[in-house]
Amino acid sequence: MTKALIVVDMQPTFCEGGELGVEGGNAVAERIADYVNAHRSEYAYIATTQDWHIEPGAHWSAEPDFVDTWPKHGAAGTPNAELHPAIKALIIHHHFKKGQYSAAYSGFEGIEDNTDRIQTREEVAAEQSAGKTLANALKAAGVSHVDVVGIAESHCVKDTALDARKFGFEVTVFEDLTVPVSEELGVAARKQMAAGGITLAESR
Repeated sequence: MTKALIVVDMQPTFCEGGELGVEGGNAVAERIADYVNAHRSEYAYIATTQDWHIEPGAHWSAEPDFVDTWPKHGAAGTPNAELHPAIKALIIHHHFKKGQYSAAYSGFEGIEDNTDRIQTREEVAAEQSAGKTLANALKAAGVSHVDVVGIAESHCVKDTALDARKFGFEVTVFEDLTVPVSEELGVAARKQMAAGGITLAESR
């Protein structure tokens, strides 16, 4: 079994003190860093995803409903859109930016971009057309199983994991290496993931 690890949206914007901070986010970042340091050799491919919003349209709202619209967050080029310091220190080489000009919850909607550039709509579209996607990268690496960790379990972790299943990968979400926006939304997300054939487990 050839495995990949996807670290979803571990950014200060989603941790305590960030624009959309989730309680427990900073602690999750530290636990993920410890896990990667202990298990890096088990993975053929490791990647991060980041919200990298430039002009995401109605996804940002001055009057958010916290379902489809949100306060400004993950703004490309800002410190809070960078990787969390604990994750940045891991020196991961593959980074998928998403949501530049749209709402994007799944890492599979992003493109590989290992820079901090502010790309134009045309550049983002060209990269997507060229196939610089997470699905293609995983297939090129011969991956069959994807482990998913990060923030938030109830949103981008769930959607990334479900998309991984749609692309034919076996998927595990490590419950101790993620955190939901709320326990109620976490319960709903776990039910949806389990129903979608995703394994929910503790990291070892």
